Amino acid sequence: MDIIFSFMDEALFAAICLFGFFFAFLITGVPISVGIAVSSILTALFFLPADTAYFVATQKMFAGMDSFTLLAIPFFILSGNLMNKGGIAIRLVNLSKLISGKLPGSLAHTNVIANMLFGSISGSGIAAAAAVGGTMAPLQKKEGYDPAFSAAVNIASAPCGILIPPSGPLILFSLVSGGTSVSALFIGGYGPGILMGVSIMVVAFIIASRKNYPIAPTPDCKQALHIVLDAMPSLLMVVVVIGGIVAGVFTATEGAAVAALYSFLLSLVYRMATWRNYLEVLRTTAVMSASILFLIAASGIMSYVMAITSIPDVIAEYLMQFDSPVLIFMIMNVCLLLVGTFMDLTPAVLIFTPIFLPIAKDLGMDPVHFGLMMIFNLGIGNMTPPVGAVLFVGCSVGEVTIEQVFKPLLPFFLVLIAALMMVTYIPAISTGLPRMLGLI
Repeated sequence: MDIIFSFMDEALFAAICLFGFFFAFLITGVPISVGIAVSSILTALFFLPADTAYFVATQKMFAGMDSFTLLAIPFFILSGNLMNKGGIAIRLVNLSKLISGKLPGSLAHTNVIANMLFGSISGSGIAAAAAVGGTMAPLQKKEGYDPAFSAAVNIASAPCGILIPPSGPLILFSLVSGGTSVSALFIGGYGPGILMGVSIMVVAFIIASRKNYPIAPTPDCKQALHIVLDAMPSLLMVVVVIGGIVAGVFTATEGAAVAALYSFLLSLVYRMATWRNYLEVLRTTAVMSASILFLIAASGIMSYVMAITSIPDVIAEYLMQFDSPVLIFMIMNVCLLLVGTFMDLTPAVLIFTPIFLPIAKDLGMDPVHFGLMMIFNLGIGNMTPPVGAVLFVGCSVGEVTIEQVFKPLLPFFLVLIAALMMVTYIPAISTGLPRMLGLI
């Protein structure tokens, strides 16, 4: 090792080993969580005795999951799965049709608004793409919409749900960043989330106007009142959970438990789910929660290895060579956009938050602002190949191929990049509301 370190910095060698092993595992199809853990241990063996490396790895895995706040993740997953099975989507679609009014291509706008509403309730872009897209695709096809355009709208708008609270990724960022206020992240998420949705609606409006897509009939006052009252219990969950967290009535974890209980009671009231559905919801929740928690445990090893080898310090030193904060934030965004094309959101947050957050803080960026910029960025990655889960789900429910949807998706991708730049360089979009409420 002394020979290697005589012509190569230890941190550089560690970074090459850590990320080299990790990407090699990704290419060979090893699960991401296993790849993170094994690549971290292999790198640690270059710097620590074997028995110490194995002991510390085990210790860091358990320490990474030893957090009361982490309970919020399985509870929010359970809540989202219950909402997905409980007949919530169709009620929110009807409300969205009412809101979209007489806009050209009103069903496309309905899809966007419904994804924003359902995503905020379920906390999952994938769930929104499946539930709302599965409901909207047949309606749009019947009205003569191009299936590829319909799928593109659904895919582009589904990630709104990971920004509009309650949101599992924001809770995850809070944990990884060392305790950034969940309340501030939740309230701050409304600005970027709404900006994302409105940006997509602008593009949909232009395309729908050019293609003369039909306008949905306007319901009368009695029908409109029925639609609003029918959807109100679902929307009330957001008011109860977010209001309770912000007001300090309960913590984010307790709020997640309240959301799960509320979702269960609502599914009983709507009578849309069977007991077999409930068992499937519990099974799905257990699998998804275990996958995320193991990722968090594995990332504890990687964070430790990066800390003892000073990898973040070296990256920070390299980036700080650029005098312009504007350029540094641009480099961060480009890196995260590239990462989002081949890595899921959860491992990306776990790996890159410890690297980029200290740099952002040194440049005066608030952690809430950075967290929302990062989640927005990685949300775009959910709609891009080769790993974009929302892309695959949206194509599946829309009954189109990735090749068919790629061209219609490009205008939405470009406008979302523009919105990302606004979120990056206009802090008030993310921090305005939390600052106004005294949360930061």
